[in-house]
Amino acid sequence: MRRRRRDLLLGATAAVATAGALPAPAVAQGKKELTMVTSWPAGSPGWWTSALRLAESIAAMSDGWIKIIVHSANELVGAFETFDAVSAGVADMYHSADNYFGNKVPALDIICSTPYGMAADELSSWLAFGGGQALWDEVDAPLNVKPLAACNTGVQMGGWFIKEVNSPADFKGLRYRMPGLGAEVLRRMGATVVTTPAAEIITALRSGAIDASEWVGPWLDTALGLDKAADYYYYPGFHEPGTSATLGINKKLWDGFSASERALIENAAEAEFTRSLAQFNAENIKALKLLRTESRIKILRFNDTLIREFGRLSKDVIADTAAKDAVTRKVVDSYMSFLKGIMDWGELSETGYRDTRRLALA
Repeated sequence: MRRRRRDLLLGATAAVATAGALPAPAVAQGKKELTMVTSWPAGSPGWWTSALRLAESIAAMSDGWIKIIVHSANELVGAFETFDAVSAGVADMYHSADNYFGNKVPALDIICSTPYGMAADELSSWLAFGGGQALWDEVDAPLNVKPLAACNTGVQMGGWFIKEVNSPADFKGLRYRMPGLGAEVLRRMGATVVTTPAAEIITALRSGAIDASEWVGPWLDTALGLDKAADYYYYPGFHEPGTSATLGINKKLWDGFSASERALIENAAEAEFTRSLAQFNAENIKALKLLRTESRIKILRFNDTLIREFGRLSKDVIADTAAKDAVTRKVVDSYMSFLKGIMDWGELSETGYRDTRRLALA
């Protein structure tokens, strides 16, 4: 299977280089049949079900004119090969988290999950009305991808640990599963950080190959079985405050869609962003309630010392990321400027209200 995936990617890349053209989507009886590859295990909740729901919505909204066949991780390509598959024309679209692909353009890490960055509603505002989408398009266009935000987890948890962590020194030598810029923060604290596909996390944790792992939050973490492999569950997840899954579409294919088809797909993705966030919140409530009944499990807040260290190193990592190339610098400047403004407003609105609600209902 691994060789087959490699041959598919290499063959498609060679075809693009020699012919300058990508394969057209399948067309049957006037209908478009598109292939979506994902980074998610088949049948898993959250990401996978959101990808399926998005495909179903697009089919319904188009009266069956656009049909999307959704493939799980490793079915056609590996979990971390989805971007390349779409870029090369092996697949028509992907559903994944772009912090898996920051090695291609560092700006993707910023857009997907900036440590101590924007929460879901803030990110949505920046993308739609703060210039974020135009910058994202600029980042992905040279790679032949059109990106859309299509799912959001909300604020994630800090992860599962086999032992307590109380100081920066506790992270030295710690073997931890985490993607994106948060991983670089932990590396600078002395941790050994790996990016493991979802389907392999529980085996790595149980075998002792890793000492700790984040995934998402109570709903998806318990579905994966992380609560059976570790006792200490930390919050909040500084590394992924509002992670979005991307619907990445082959750009040549996207440019060939009609205006109405593009609008339909954009609206479906935007609706699924909102719907998925609502589901993550609702399901996390249920899963957290069950976790609290387990006396073995300790749900702990990272202490102030760790939070300050995460924050100090996050600033350094973001600055170093911005310095990597011109387009990433543009993204970081725009992102951080919007973050400053939304934090100012948030202190009077969301944060201000929640603080007073806590006092009022105490």
